[in-house]
Amino acid sequence: MTTEVWFAPGRANLMGEHTDYNEGFVLPFALAQGVTATAAPRADGLLELRSKQKPGDPVTVALSALAPGSVTGWAAYPAGVAWALGAAGFDIAGASISIDSDLPVGAGVSSSAALECSVALALCSLSGLSVPREQLALIAKRAENEFVGAPTGIIDQSAALLCQEGHAMLLDCGTLARTQVPFRPSAAGAVALIVDTAVTHALVSGEYAARRAECEEAARLLGVSALGAVTDADAVAALADPVLRRRARHVITDSARARAIASALQRGGADSTDTYRAATYRYVGTLLTEGHVSLRDDFEVSWPQADAAVDVAIGSGAYGAKMIGGGFGGSVLALVPLEREATVRSILTMTFKERGWAAPEFLDAVPSPAARRQGT
Repeated sequence: MTTEVWFAPGRANLMGEHTDYNEGFVLPFALAQGVTATAAPRADGLLELRSKQKPGDPVTVALSALAPGSVTGWAAYPAGVAWALGAAGFDIAGASISIDSDLPVGAGVSSSAALECSVALALCSLSGLSVPREQLALIAKRAENEFVGAPTGIIDQSAALLCQEGHAMLLDCGTLARTQVPFRPSAAGAVALIVDTAVTHALVSGEYAARRAECEEAARLLGVSALGAVTDADAVAALADPVLRRRARHVITDSARARAIASALQRGGADSTDTYRAATYRYVGTLLTEGHVSLRDDFEVSWPQADAAVDVAIGSGAYGAKMIGGGFGGSVLALVPLEREATVRSILTMTFKERGWAAPEFLDAVPSPAARRQGT
């Protein structure tokens, strides 16, 4: 029996939160941490799913019985991928798949998309299918939207399948055009640090869907198909509802910040002088902080631990910081000079303890390769 091991990474997003489903710009990069799917074929048409993180919750289901709502919980994500592949016209073989992960769940680093993409690649390989990764990202997104019921955009699956090592990926979510942008903080004497605030979030909750509905209503009132089509933030003055004005302003300005960071990184890449590289990353940090303020005040998806983490990180020497992911829980991404990293970690830990919060966890966010087969 042939066993294959496929790995898909989580992601952090430099800029562009809630812009993906608005057909704006996003700027994610893949993490070294991710989800591993160890898969073996079956001849009985069954899909067997096990997770080392959920050892008491295995699921076995007939591929022919898969339909939205037929599988719930963690297994809905991989089962949804099998369903979406079948719905796209691909003949999927039965499989036994064991999942392992070193990504924190609910931390805004796309553990669900990493799970989907590792399983998608495993199922395609076991079934003898060659599906372009751009198409596979859309299939995995459909699994999350229609099978799981989370109204997410395309950023997470695209990052897991298409990012490159040492780069962030500027993705136009309207056209799906993408540009790989050099992103190597270590070359500028800095580190991208993820602060998991230990407040979990769930994208199937109502707040995420509510924000999406508000954006769609703002786009309708502005006479565009999606807010990503608007590039002038002053256009929001045409919206009478102050809530819709704020939502639209965030999407428009966050999309612009994603483009601005990408342009700065392209100009101040690894081949530039040390002084220019350092200035570039300080500028990126400034935009990170602007992005957090927009998410906090205009989109209203931040939470107390994230706001404190941003303020403390910057006060301890970070170039800038912002919440990442859908919001209402999860993580903060800070861009920190290497010589200040230990201080930032220490003061954040102390601050959380003083406020009676669960201790934060830290991950070094190293721009890493996209999903890949492991072993031989």
